[in-house]
Amino acid sequence: MTHNGRPPLSLRMRFPRMAFSVAAALLAGAALAAPPKPETRCGWFINPTPGNAWLIDPDAEWTVGIQGGHQAEGPWPAPPSKKEWVAHEGDDRGYGYGCACLKVVTGPDHNIARILSAKGKPLAQCRRDRALTKLEPDYSTDR
Repeated sequence: MTHNGRPPLSLRMRFPRMAFSVAAALLAGAALAAPPKPETRCGWFINPTPGNAWLIDPDAEWTVGIQGGHQAEGPWPAPPSKKEWVAHEGDDRGYGYGCACLKVVTGPDHNIARILSAKGKPLAQCRRDRALTKLEPDYSTDR
């Protein structure tokens, strides 16, 4: 180092891009470390058995929870009323599916990492959406 705190001119001439490369790498690392942005996803919320839940929206099937495995942090949606929940035939424990919108942070492999808010919606909302109509779970084998 010279008396002004800068590398000697000979080094600056030989490595002019080094400072730029280091700064670019630091900025790229900061962008990669940025927290994921919350997104709102609406679709069929399926809770067939204890600890197991998925959200099927037009983009993908998102894992909310797997019994003994991955569990998203945060509240699961409650249906707006009992008639807005399709239960398994003869099931009085509340397992089945409904329509819901969740504000979430997603993780890898179509996992929902965190649920920031969840709201059950009328079944008609999902049934009116052509992209969701064909994705509605079929519990007809249970009936």
